[in-house]
Amino acid sequence: MRLGLHQSARMEQRLIQSPQMIQAMQILQLAGADLEERIEHELVENPFLEQVEGDGQSTAEPAPTPEGESERLNRTIDDLDQAWREIAGRDSGGRPSRAAASAGGEDEDLKLAAMNNTPARYHSLGEALADQIGLFDLAPRDRALAEYLAYSFDARGFLPEGVEEAARVCPLPGTSAEELQAVLSVLREQVHPALGARDLRECLLLQLEAHGEDEPLVRALVEHHLEDLTTNRLPRIAKATGATIEEIKHALEALRGLDPCPGREFGEERAAAITPDVLVDEQEGGYVVRLTRQRFPSLRLSGGYKELLKQGGNDPAVQQWIKKRVEAARWFLDALAQRESTLERIAKVIFERQHDFLDKGARALRPLRMQEVADATHVHISTVSRAVSGKYAQTPQGILPLKFFFTGGTTNDSGEVESQTSIKARIRDLIGKEDRDHPLSDDQIAEVLEKEQGVRIARRTVTKYRKALDIPSSAQRRAY
Repeated sequence: MRLGLHQSARMEQRLIQSPQMIQAMQILQLAGADLEERIEHELVENPFLEQVEGDGQSTAEPAPTPEGESERLNRTIDDLDQAWREIAGRDSGGRPSRAAASAGGEDEDLKLAAMNNTPARYHSLGEALADQIGLFDLAPRDRALAEYLAYSFDARGFLPEGVEEAARVCPLPGTSAEELQAVLSVLREQVHPALGARDLRECLLLQLEAHGEDEPLVRALVEHHLEDLTTNRLPRIAKATGATIEEIKHALEALRGLDPCPGREFGEERAAAITPDVLVDEQEGGYVVRLTRQRFPSLRLSGGYKELLKQGGNDPAVQQWIKKRVEAARWFLDALAQRESTLERIAKVIFERQHDFLDKGARALRPLRMQEVADATHVHISTVSRAVSGKYAQTPQGILPLKFFFTGGTTNDSGEVESQTSIKARIRDLIGKEDRDHPLSDDQIAEVLEKEQGVRIARRTVTKYRKALDIPSSAQRRAY
């Protein structure tokens, strides 16, 4: 076999994303709090952006005419959407992707995996404890060890590896398990008696000890029968302990006031307050969908750059720097306007489709897929996904994530398609009204839905929806 080098020519298409296009994609996905941060950052970094405040005088450049601005904005949106179509239709090697070939709904779009919701902001347990530790009367080394522990706890406030292992890997030289245990005892005394527990069992036992609980049956339930408690197997516990069901229920009351997650009070389970991005208001028998524009500062391009260009004279470096910053400011303003336009159009289509939900609640939610909204707004499904990611709407039924309104469904006996959310609401209602002494099994729920409400659904689907609602099984719901 002969080896050699050969030259050949071939033509191929490649999508080159400009920095402006990438910025527009990023701005589109930002949720409210993150967008506020981004705006503040741009105001600091770019001297040619300024905030509009009241009717104060400014040297700002006049805004483009509505016609010119609208035309430029529409071009930008079209360019961005075409980019999304190209990106979603190609894999990393530039070949058509399987997702593009299947052209399915949002469940089948492989690109959506990269467009998950922007994480909500949390105040971490470590930060919260570090703030409190600063108020304690501790020696410098003990304070450092306390902060080390604070950042070693998991989100529940547990220390799964135990004090011995935490001491072994502690970056402070010479740290012993005894020394670290003494500091942990201070945290338990000052903050929560179960901080640093290795698991749920130790967490509950520490709290029983702190509360002075000495009832043998209560401790026995935690030490030996915790798994049976979580699955409501009271008869099995009664057989093992010799106690009656009533005695076990009485002992359970002592456990109900205990905290299974000592870090939950200030940890990652506590989300920041939600400010909606979309408002849905009832007006004259209908609904008006609008954005919460007032939460963001109004920006414009400062006219001061013209004077700076004059002062820069013939210095090419100065001229180039000014022109780049001005262009960056213009593109940022365009990206903000594009985000607003895209989000508003998508929100209006969502609530046109979900009009009945606004009047009647979750049971009236109709099946809706992102592809349907994409088709109605003439954008790619990836654009819809980015636009709704991490965004919330304030509706007559409460504040809800925009992704809540996208759901699949099933056909009822009337030939109408009913959404998954609506079916879940039916299941929740049935369980809420059941006889606790004889709770409904998943088979019985499926039977009631079909015979009494005309919704044909498999038992395994009932199980799936019940678990999604975080509702225990019938055995766990049974009252003894």
